[in-house]
Amino acid sequence: MAERSTAAVDVADNSGDEPLTAEADQSTADGVAQNRERDTDIDEAHGNGGTERPGNKTAPPELHSGHKLARRYRLEECVTRLDGFSSWRAVDEKLRRAVGVHILPADHSRARSVLAAARSSALLGDPRFVQVLDAVEENDLVYVVHEWLPDATELTTLLATGPLEPHDAYQLVSQVSSAMAVAHREGLAHLRLNPNAVLRASTGQWRIRGLAVNAALRGISSETPQRSDTEAIGALLYAALTQRWPYENDAYGLSGLPKDVGLIPPDQVRAGVHRGLSELAMRALANDGATASRHESPCTTPEELVKAIGEMPRIRPPEPAFTAPPEYQGTSYQQGTYGRPAPHPGITQPVHAPPPPLQSRTGKALKWAVSALLIAALGLGSWQLADALMDRGGKSTKDSQTQTQDGNDKKDQQPKPLRPIPIQGAQEFVAKGDAQHPGDVGRTYDGNPSTYWKTSTFVEGPPLAPFKPGVGIVYDLGSAHDLGKASVSLLYSGDHTTVQLYAADSLAPASLDSMRKIGEATTSGATATVKPAKPVKSRYVLVWLTAVPYSGADASTYSNAGYKQAVTEVKFTG
Repeated sequence: MAERSTAAVDVADNSGDEPLTAEADQSTADGVAQNRERDTDIDEAHGNGGTERPGNKTAPPELHSGHKLARRYRLEECVTRLDGFSSWRAVDEKLRRAVGVHILPADHSRARSVLAAARSSALLGDPRFVQVLDAVEENDLVYVVHEWLPDATELTTLLATGPLEPHDAYQLVSQVSSAMAVAHREGLAHLRLNPNAVLRASTGQWRIRGLAVNAALRGISSETPQRSDTEAIGALLYAALTQRWPYENDAYGLSGLPKDVGLIPPDQVRAGVHRGLSELAMRALANDGATASRHESPCTTPEELVKAIGEMPRIRPPEPAFTAPPEYQGTSYQQGTYGRPAPHPGITQPVHAPPPPLQSRTGKALKWAVSALLIAALGLGSWQLADALMDRGGKSTKDSQTQTQDGNDKKDQQPKPLRPIPIQGAQEFVAKGDAQHPGDVGRTYDGNPSTYWKTSTFVEGPPLAPFKPGVGIVYDLGSAHDLGKASVSLLYSGDHTTVQLYAADSLAPASLDSMRKIGEATTSGATATVKPAKPVKSRYVLVWLTAVPYSGADASTYSNAGYKQAVTEVKFTG
């Protein structure tokens, strides 16, 4: 009988698409490890404070592309084979999605610790971490299945082209520190937090992979795990600011610091580095008596680092560059020359004198005749116009003028038509407890009404409280927009669904209290339309569900009967 993890109830609905690049251990499919692994071992001694225990040398089982685990996970490509375990890109044939799989023999000395680490990580359920989807022991194998995110880019790859902008580096250290503070509160450490373990999604969110699992796979432990992870965050920030690794050895494609100069602040390594971020990196890197800052004490836990970041002035994103419109080019013709070729420059053009006036008696008589005809024509036209006006009546004329004026006024006062606001990215927001299905948020704005993001199934309802204050998704509209309304298409109708809108300051807001509520709607149907109570302008908008209807078991969504909801499409107009 296979032993399966019960960490996540709806693991079948977790999705992910991250390319596993072996978390710093690239190797060929034939099992030959690359030099990059030796670089990551340097980090364990100098950047993470961890100690690696030698594992047994049990030969990995004979696995190959096409091999299927649990009659579900089909192995596609081996990306790491090292020290008795291997890592693969695979396909979950049940849900038709890509996943990553770590595999090692069940009798491996680290098999028990890997299973325990994977199950603990899955219980955390924080969307800032790459999620563990399954942890299984069967057929003399132990394997861990996790998300696969093809739209995410390793920090290693980002730094290959240069250091990050101050705002990007600020977001990196803020999000990673906050996530690790949550993990340590739950008793979880990373211990291999390096540039290969941190990725930036296409939405701008930073994700951390390998929480607890990567260290367990390599037998790494630490007597001071909080300090080890905090120093690792400091090294990440240092590298992001300088494109240098803050130790003497080269690692992760980055050059180390010059030998025998010690740890020097980032703003002394590269000109133009943000002073506050430079000091923050030194405070996190402080170890064994190193001077962290001229004025501040060292940070030895992620919680202290989060507090230090909160005390800093917030770093805003750069303003978008303004592109001036092209200059107006006047027409090439001049009055009186249309239809004639333009004169060549430098050539004097003849001036045509006007014809002389008629001076003879015949000319005078002709002028008087023409004048008389004009006066008669004007008189006849005026009489006909007056007669027409009298037939219509003065009242009609007055009404016509009034109607025209009123029509113009109403036209000016008519509201501008609402236009669709394209969604640039999204991220699930977790205010309390576990995440729902963070890998599925993109399905709520993919234009396909048959795909969806769904909540867990709750025993009581419709209100989600007190189990949760709500569940929802923060959407990035690309830039600040005047919001007209949000249309939320739902999978289940009945009872009632309550949808609230909040204006947020980022894609990863700190808390529900940090956002401003702007609208609410309750519906018993399959569509909720929420309009702001007052005019509001925002780039980030939270769609927040606080009550969900009761629905029976649904095989298509792999969910049992209970209180639940699924969002199929979200559209904003403004």
